[in-house]
Amino acid sequence: MNTPATRLYHLALSPYCRKVRLVLGEKKIEVELVEERFWEAGSEIARRNPAGRVPVLRHEGRLMAESQAIVEYLDETVPNPPLMPTTALERYEVRRLCAWFDDKFNAEVTRPVMTERVWKKVMKTGYPDSREIKSGLKAIKDHMDYLASLLEGRKWLAGNQLTLADFTAAAHLSCLDYISDVDWDRSGVLRDWYATIKSRPCFRAVLADQVPGIPPAPHYAVLDF
Repeated sequence: MNTPATRLYHLALSPYCRKVRLVLGEKKIEVELVEERFWEAGSEIARRNPAGRVPVLRHEGRLMAESQAIVEYLDETVPNPPLMPTTALERYEVRRLCAWFDDKFNAEVTRPVMTERVWKKVMKTGYPDSREIKSGLKAIKDHMDYLASLLEGRKWLAGNQLTLADFTAAAHLSCLDYISDVDWDRSGVLRDWYATIKSRPCFRAVLADQVPGIPPAPHYAVLDF
């Protein structure tokens, strides 16, 4: 699908923006990326999304917000390759895991760690709180163990098909991996899953991200770690 007019207002280390970018890439939809520094004076984010959040996708003349709504819309309107299963029960499992990452994992791990290690520096809002970082890094261990238990009996997180659940999980983990806060030695099966999805062509643009003043971990863009 050739849609050069598609534009994504995003932030490089936002897991929600990355989820949309990965699905756009997997669907081979051409997109123009526009960084939206919504905390700066003059930002028009409220005009594009009254909720004041990224990502915002401009597609076929419409402005679309909320990452899960966007990726499900993309999967329905650009059906190949399909990223949702065919049965209601399987789709339930995909949505459950997407919500797990976007709600629980984000609240316990992504948001506290990224806020303290990255966003306070980028937004110039103060110094890191080590207690928040320690809490996030403690919580990620239980999450990784849970994901590893799923992968013991499945090829992908929600079953034997690559789905939106995998891209949602990879979006969050890749942000943390940028700053080297994922202990991949904790689970070989989870490490193999991430290496597989990280090697997909849709990941190339994400692995090329650079945040000024915050360089990526040395292994970040290495496909085999």
